[in-house]
Amino acid sequence: MKEFERSLEFAKEMDLVDPLAKYRTMFHYPKSVIYFCGNSLGIQPKTARTEIETILKTWEEIGVEGWFHGSSNWLDMSNDLVKSMARIIGAKPEEVSIMNSLTVNLHLLLVSFYRPTPERYRILIEEHTFPSDEYALKSQIRFHGYDVNGSLLEVKAKAGEATLRTEDIIEAIDESFALVLFSGVNYLTGQAFDMEAITKAGHEKGCIIGFDLAHAVGNIPLELHKWNVDFAVFCNYKYLNAGPGGISACFVHERHFEKDLHRFEGWWGGKRESMFLMEPDINPAYGAEGWQVSTHPVLLLASLKAALDIWDQLKDLSLFHQKRELLTGYLEYLIKELGPENYQIITPSKTNERGCQLSIRTLKNGKKLFNTLIERVTVDWREPNIIRVAPHPLYNTFEEVYSFSEILAEVIK
Repeated sequence: MKEFERSLEFAKEMDLVDPLAKYRTMFHYPKSVIYFCGNSLGIQPKTARTEIETILKTWEEIGVEGWFHGSSNWLDMSNDLVKSMARIIGAKPEEVSIMNSLTVNLHLLLVSFYRPTPERYRILIEEHTFPSDEYALKSQIRFHGYDVNGSLLEVKAKAGEATLRTEDIIEAIDESFALVLFSGVNYLTGQAFDMEAITKAGHEKGCIIGFDLAHAVGNIPLELHKWNVDFAVFCNYKYLNAGPGGISACFVHERHFEKDLHRFEGWWGGKRESMFLMEPDINPAYGAEGWQVSTHPVLLLASLKAALDIWDQLKDLSLFHQKRELLTGYLEYLIKELGPENYQIITPSKTNERGCQLSIRTLKNGKKLFNTLIERVTVDWREPNIIRVAPHPLYNTFEEVYSFSEILAEVIK
């Protein structure tokens, strides 16, 4: 590929040869703005309404029988989607369960995977971890009778740096940690962590390794089974486009399936063939499905199905990642061309250390700049001074990236 150029003609040429161009037509694109906020909420697949209305029609016509009959069998609906999800995260279908919301799933998996002892009770996280994860971990620590101070430790960036070094993360892990829980991609900085290296280092010290993939799934390449990750949780409404508050999912590595793990249980975690025998003791489902507790919200599954149907059409995920690198690389190039007087990109420049998102630290008048910018571009703000910009390979274009840079230049002036 030729070198990047700051011109509308170059951007249009890139769009003409884009192998993913057709996917934009599969979404309802918000009007009158450039939408660069897939890291917060993906846009709506055009088939989402049809999928939801199909459920409503079945409910209307046959009521409770929709669990077993009709155009979609509600009882097995989530299990019909795990194969698509497993491909995206690099897992076996039986290692994936679609259920609940992210923090609920985190709590359920911590019941199994955070088992502190007097010798090994601490939890290691990254600096600027997503607040909900930190709230959940602190509450789990207190529940087990430990003091949060001294039990929850952060790996911090070196002085003058915005992101973490892999070697510092690995060096921080020792035998006192029961659990290492990192993000796949940090929500604030956009840094993608070396999950394989962290998992390997943690296992060498006897730690359980988990990841919050909210900002990683549908964004960066994932090989959870191959990397030997113990567990992961993630939402599906960001880069996967499953809708606001869409149903989430979790991953549990198969090597844990036969272990005698503590687990909170509910009816939905039993085998489907014996659920309606209504026996007093659960006959647990095999694999990650056994961590399910409550009845699935079928309307949310319908929205997720619409999103995953689009991903299923993308047979070669490497095309997605190739465009992501080009799209984000072009965005970085254009922003840097504007000069560093008013802002600083804190997301790493190496393509294997970031995904779609670039985080821009504003150095002066940041909130005023943001408030002017969002009149024409949908991006978001994170305190105290970060603008997050995330073009999505399935529905954003190089021309939009170029236009954004022109708008940003006007706003700065």
